[in-house]
Amino acid sequence: MLDLKQIRENPDQVQAALNRRGAGYDLQPILALDQQQRELETGRSQLQARSNEIGKLVGQKIKAGSDPQGPEIAALRQEGNQVKEQLAELEPQERDIKAQIEALVLALPNLPHPSTPEGKSDADNVEVRRWGDEHIPQGEGLLPHWEIGEKLGILNFERSAKIAQSRFATLLGKGAALERSLINFMLDRQTAAGYGEVMPPLLVNSQSLTATGQLPKFAEESFQCRQDDLWLIPTAEVPVTNLYRDEILNAEELPIYHCAYTPCFRREAGSYGRDTRGLIRLHQFNKVELVKFVHPETSEEEHEKLVADAEAILQALKLPYRVVQLCAGDLGFSAMKCYDLEVWLPSSNSYREISSCSNFGDFQARRGGIRFKTAGKKGTQFVHTLNGSGLAIGRTMAAVLENYQQADGTVKVPEVLQPYLRCEVI
Repeated sequence: MLDLKQIRENPDQVQAALNRRGAGYDLQPILALDQQQRELETGRSQLQARSNEIGKLVGQKIKAGSDPQGPEIAALRQEGNQVKEQLAELEPQERDIKAQIEALVLALPNLPHPSTPEGKSDADNVEVRRWGDEHIPQGEGLLPHWEIGEKLGILNFERSAKIAQSRFATLLGKGAALERSLINFMLDRQTAAGYGEVMPPLLVNSQSLTATGQLPKFAEESFQCRQDDLWLIPTAEVPVTNLYRDEILNAEELPIYHCAYTPCFRREAGSYGRDTRGLIRLHQFNKVELVKFVHPETSEEEHEKLVADAEAILQALKLPYRVVQLCAGDLGFSAMKCYDLEVWLPSSNSYREISSCSNFGDFQARRGGIRFKTAGKKGTQFVHTLNGSGLAIGRTMAAVLENYQQADGTVKVPEVLQPYLRCEVI
């Protein structure tokens, strides 16, 4: 959530930053309602002051000898009642305008960081670096991961559609074991890097999704249990970030690092016809998520570290990848700066996203009321939140199957996974 004070005091600066994301963001309705609200507040303050003045005046006059039932006191009391009626009329108006302002501000995305590149779409994203070109498999007849998995009997999509619908996958035998091995490997690596493991609820309330920015804008992307005001999580970012909602942390506690393995659920409402085969775009998928709560002064440094922690998984698996910085027009709603890690998939002869590592600044913390207090100093500050996938499990499995496929139809198991899977070849 953007700071209303910042919008009020620097509207041109905020509007220019929003314009970097593209057209469609207009601050004028917010500014007009804010002016109305402040005028109402001024009127209410004046009426409240007059009400208090009348109350004191009545007491003073009665103490000085005026007749409590006389015309002078009666006139003051009548005026006092009129003032109270006016106050009663103003209060609901003020509440309504505040609610309108909040709804409009909640619909505004985060402001791009100054270092975020200009651009309108993913075509304008900037490649930062590549790793592992020497590990890109060479040769003819390389198969896509879904064909590899089906031939090996470790992936089944047809029966998944029977059980649920399309865009679900069932993992069998070594497929299920490989998924579990990847989860355990990633958790072991990230906890060793200093992240405290969390296993949060998979259902969250609307307030939690609002705090991280999924609501109200992306309601159609999530699965809702309407009778209970609960939603299936689209990512562990939501429950883990909300662990500290409406709390004041001590500055000495920062930074806080968490990692969490969870299933994730997304309707993929806007992706009709895209990645309809395989493990790339499913309604249900597993992911290990990295979440940080940091001091604003270390935010940039912590973001780079988080990216490195996600990269370390790909390097350990010896999967070729590249790092791309997203331009302003391609940023996620809540992010002010974001790096995507894109893994090499031979089947598409291209790099595909496997992790988005975002710095949200105080955007989520402001929506969720997550603050910190420094000992010896007055007041509180909003923390900065960061998160990234470390990594998306299904996409990692797809990359392993495709990059480690052998000419005889088997798949070599990455060396770091062999102790988990207890075999060298699938």
